[in-house]
Amino acid sequence: MATGSLYFHSPCFDGIVSAVLTAELLEHVHDWPPLQPHAVDYEVREQWLARTLGGSTAVVDFLYHPQARFWADHHGTAFLTETLRAEFALRRDPFLIYDAAASSCALLLWRRFGPDLRRAGRDFDELVRWADKIDAARYDSVEEAIVSTAPALRITLALGLGDAGDLPDRLVSALRTAPLEQVAAWPEIRGRFERGRDLRERGLERFKRAASLAADGIVVFDVDAADTLVSRYAPFLFFPEARYSAGIIRGASGAKITAMRNPWREFPPAPLGQIAATLGGGGHQRVGSIALRADRVQSAPELLERFLKHIRAFEEDAAHRNP
Repeated sequence: MATGSLYFHSPCFDGIVSAVLTAELLEHVHDWPPLQPHAVDYEVREQWLARTLGGSTAVVDFLYHPQARFWADHHGTAFLTETLRAEFALRRDPFLIYDAAASSCALLLWRRFGPDLRRAGRDFDELVRWADKIDAARYDSVEEAIVSTAPALRITLALGLGDAGDLPDRLVSALRTAPLEQVAAWPEIRGRFERGRDLRERGLERFKRAASLAADGIVVFDVDAADTLVSRYAPFLFFPEARYSAGIIRGASGAKITAMRNPWREFPPAPLGQIAATLGGGGHQRVGSIALRADRVQSAPELLERFLKHIRAFEEDAAHRNP
C-alpha cells in the first residue's frame, strides 16, 4: 500500500497534536494514503531544503518546504529565505496555512479544519486546548507550568528528557484514537515522567546557582544541565519580576541558547524567534533558541551576547517610542 509522510516539530506537544489533526484530516476527509509520522527539530535546519519530499507529504509546526503538499505553521521563522516567503504567497493553496499571530499550530489547524473533522466524527478539543496552553504558556502560574501533573504535561516532561527515539511518532499514532489520560499512563511515559521530575528538581537547584537578574530585567544564565533537566520557566520561578530570560544550557552532546519573555507579565516583547533566526536558530515571538552541536559549543557565549544585544536594542527603541 502506498504511504505518505508527515513531518512535525518535536519534542513539542503542539507539534504532536498538529500532526494528529493533520493525519486525521488528510486521511479521513481528503482520502490521502496513510501518513507515516516523522519528528523533526531545528537541528535539520541547514539541510531542510535539500531534503526531497514525496508526492503525499505534509509538514506541520515546522519550516516551510516548497515540495510539501500540505503545510501549516505559526513560527515567525518559518521561511528560510524571503524567496520562499514570496513563493508561498503566490501559491494561494488552501492546504498551505501560515499565521505568525496564531498562538499555536494546533489551534491554527483546529480553527481552520475543526468543522471538517467534527463532521467526520473526530473531536480533538481537549488535545488542542492543552497544545495551545503549553505552546503559548497560558498557565495560571509559574508553579502550574513546573509542577502540574496533568496528562499533557506528563507527556511534555517525558519528551523533554531527550533521546526519545520514535516516541513522538508513536504518540501521534496513539493520540489519533486513544484518550489523552490513557496515553499519559503508558509505562514508558510514566517512567520518563518520574525520572524527569527528579531531574527537574535537581535542575532547579543548579539553575538557581547559575542565574542572575540584570538591572534591565533579563535573567542571564549559563548552566551545566548534565544529569538534570532545566525548565524554561525556572527563571520566572526565582525572578518573577523579570521581563526576559536568556542563557546557555549545556549538555553532553552540545548546548542550547534559549530566550523567553515572561508570560506572566504583559508587554510587547522583542521578536525572540526572529532574533534567534538571524543567529542560526528559530522560534516565535515569545521564545527563541539556537541549538549548538558539540563542535560549536565554544561559540555559545558570543552568541548569547549577540542575542542579549538584540533584545536590549529592541527594549531601548521601544522606550524611545513610548516615553
